[in-house]
Amino acid sequence: MSTNHAAFNLIFRFVENYVSPIAGRISSQRHVMAIRDGFISAMPFMIVGSFLLVFAYPPFSPDTTLGFARAWLDMAKQFEGQILTPFDMTMGVMSLYICAAIAYNLGKHYVKSHQLDPFMCAMLSLMAFLLVAAPKTKGTLPVDSLGGTGIFTAILVAIYCVEMMRFLKAHNIGIRLPEQVPPMIKNSFDLLIPVLVVVLTLYPLSLFIQSEFDMLIPQAIMSIFKPLVSAADSLPAILLAVLIGHLLWFAGIHGAAIVSGMLQMFWLTNLGMNQTALAQSAPLPHIFMEAFWTFFIVIGGSGATMGLVFCYLRSRSAHLRAIGRLSVVPSIFNINEPVIFGTPIVMNPVFFIPFLLAPMVNAVLAWAAMKLDLIGRVISVVPWTAPAPVGAAWALGWDFRAAVLVVLLALVSAIIYYPFFKVYEKQLLEQEAEEAQRAEEESQQVA
Repeated sequence: MSTNHAAFNLIFRFVENYVSPIAGRISSQRHVMAIRDGFISAMPFMIVGSFLLVFAYPPFSPDTTLGFARAWLDMAKQFEGQILTPFDMTMGVMSLYICAAIAYNLGKHYVKSHQLDPFMCAMLSLMAFLLVAAPKTKGTLPVDSLGGTGIFTAILVAIYCVEMMRFLKAHNIGIRLPEQVPPMIKNSFDLLIPVLVVVLTLYPLSLFIQSEFDMLIPQAIMSIFKPLVSAADSLPAILLAVLIGHLLWFAGIHGAAIVSGMLQMFWLTNLGMNQTALAQSAPLPHIFMEAFWTFFIVIGGSGATMGLVFCYLRSRSAHLRAIGRLSVVPSIFNINEPVIFGTPIVMNPVFFIPFLLAPMVNAVLAWAAMKLDLIGRVISVVPWTAPAPVGAAWALGWDFRAAVLVVLLALVSAIIYYPFFKVYEKQLLEQEAEEAQRAEEESQQVA
């Protein structure tokens, strides 16, 4: 036990002294926060758009003879254009929303220090993104780069525009108007120079890339990031993300928020590629997306603690039984702070191994199931609070094999947690017995 305790202390000191400070600085960095908040702001559009995608491509074989399925398939084929229009205006142009939302949230960081108007930051970034991603061609605006392909460009353009506005403000470069001018008119004139700078910098660059490489800036950036996107979809990358997130959680830092914030750009890029492949009736290329993390890896919340909660419900320890009853409903909706802090799991050496091991085993099993085509792959953005079996099936286009897999993964997690749960239960039972005996002795003394 002393050797195990020393190893735990060594790991904990490493996380506390090296990993946590770095993660804390990254999570509080203004550009990272703006990107994270920007993705969150755009999420409602993507959830609604993804929901409609399932109606356009029903989860049935094209040659099915089942009455309900046949009717749905025929209706979807007949009204495909009408059904997909809301999808095209949400998920199909998600980079527009992401670009404006990131610029707005980054602009809020400079309201006090540089008097930037977040709304004007969003408007400028939107114009700049359209300038480089959707130049007018034959009287129409192409939308190919406004979906998942344009996410990296949207991030870079939003940061560039806001930082350029901050630079101009810091050096008093702009059109100065008298103080008597209404604020809205003043803000509009403040945007003239930034618009001119954007046109003189980004537009020539876009024209150069078009003439030299016959591609738009988003396509060029995607070709640069393609190896990174592919690497982020591999099993080692998934396991590394799970490990880092849960090491941070164990040290008391919300690791899931940090890791998911950094991975959102990859998740949404992968999702866009899967949706494009679905529309073309091609094999879905990617596995690792937010729904994969939420509904297959961390079932019931970080640490895949749903199985542990069900163990608690049958515990002989009054403390654990109470935590189980308190946590079971939130756990169904993937909220597990009650069990993490009520047990507690944070900084509890008994649960260190299963807290890391359970989600990593889930990741391997779910990744293998998708890789072997035992279940489908993610095509939808789903609210993370959806119950895991329902959310998994929904994310995969109502593939109910996914729901079965989630139940099996929850059982696997419970099996992993069980021996450690029994060790901790034994410790608590001894403590509860001592406390009961002490209380009895004190009552006898009073009597």
